[in-house]
Amino acid sequence: MKEESSPCSWVPDLSDASGPIYLALADAIQADIAAGALVAGERLPTHRALALALDLDLTTVTRAYGEARRRGLVDAAAGRGTFVRGSAAQPPVVAPFPAEIDLSMNLPPQPPAAAIPARLSQALAAILRRSDAPRVLSYHPSGGGTAERAAAARWLAPLLGTVPPSRVLVTAGGQAALMALLTTLAPSGGTVLTEQFTYPGLRAAASQIGIRLEGVAMDGNGLIPEALDDACARLKPAALYTIPTIQNPTAVTMPPARRAAVAEIARRHRLTVIEDDAYGLLPSAPVPPIATLVPELTWYLGTLSKCLLPALRVAYLVCPDDRGASRVQAALRAVCQMVPPLSAAVATRWVQDGTALHLVETIRAEAALRQEVAGRILPAGSFTAHGQGHHLWLRLPAGWSATGFAAQVRRFGLALVPDTAFAVGPAPDSAVRISLGAAPDLDCLAAALGRIGSLLEEDADALPEIV
Repeated sequence: MKEESSPCSWVPDLSDASGPIYLALADAIQADIAAGALVAGERLPTHRALALALDLDLTTVTRAYGEARRRGLVDAAAGRGTFVRGSAAQPPVVAPFPAEIDLSMNLPPQPPAAAIPARLSQALAAILRRSDAPRVLSYHPSGGGTAERAAAARWLAPLLGTVPPSRVLVTAGGQAALMALLTTLAPSGGTVLTEQFTYPGLRAAASQIGIRLEGVAMDGNGLIPEALDDACARLKPAALYTIPTIQNPTAVTMPPARRAAVAEIARRHRLTVIEDDAYGLLPSAPVPPIATLVPELTWYLGTLSKCLLPALRVAYLVCPDDRGASRVQAALRAVCQMVPPLSAAVATRWVQDGTALHLVETIRAEAALRQEVAGRILPAGSFTAHGQGHHLWLRLPAGWSATGFAAQVRRFGLALVPDTAFAVGPAPDSAVRISLGAAPDLDCLAAALGRIGSLLEEDADALPEIV
């Protein structure tokens, strides 16, 4: 029943509860809706406020709200809260509907402390007040101008050390760089090796230009050296594409010894390496890239989309030598003409004045908080993650398929990605990637993960089929 003196709008009496507390709390929601104590459209207390009022763990309240959502009792609106849906007799929704929180997009979170819209507005205003503003608004060289390439080399120096700007290209996002690299390095019909689960954008680009991808087996440390060595001997691949830090989607980070083994195999087979280090700057203690071990064979790609802002569409490509940079620069001209000049100008300004570094530190801290929320709510040992990454790789209980789980999650207004979207070759259909950055705040993320946690406890065969 309601307690008018409570700071919460609704605080049930759970003193006689038996069994799991989260189920008792969900039962209380159902009972008070039936009794008229909670009415349609009424907003329930936030997870945190109710946990404090009842002296419960936040995870318990989150699971209870997820269970109430599963029963069709409440709805959660991203950024607004949890609201009573209506009569307790109302059946649960079993048809999919648009996601309220899209956990399928691997975005960096944008905490209020980052003040990204304000910083972006200030940077653009300052750039357009410069005496050379007309030049900024005109065409620029493919691969970036002198200032942009110097800023790129400076930005990557903590990972790669000193790199001549002549070897660095500024591209219109990582996807454009990948397309230019594939068209330059791999012949049509050729083979590129990659992890057995990999970035879907690579799959799309390879399919578009007729390149065959071959998945290489992984373990908890990334690519298995023996499997890579065998694939090189059998297939004579044009290149290896790898994401060694916070791998997408498995979240595995290749340790130094494994990177050294991969570099040794690449050197022995004269294997070109495309190192996609989109997440390389997120760890506070980064592992040295493969490019530092075998620089003469490695094309290193660092994008700002995962550590700053996807909308900038700016990525930095470090080539093995000046000749290689010229070759890929020509391909970039054909693929996308140039990096958007305003975006490149903002990125360069932020690198030069320290804003970019400050933003990475702020986003890294927020990512760590979100990983802590996931660790509290999801079953221990059920997923792989990096403590400062944006996503996690959730292994599903027996009986669940990844595609079926993703469809059921839609009932809760969520979207995530099954492993089949990442698989190079046959997929076990038993894991999903959950991206934590798209939720607008920690409470919304906790609510979303609570719904997912509740679904994990369900019998997949007992749920209605999603149509």
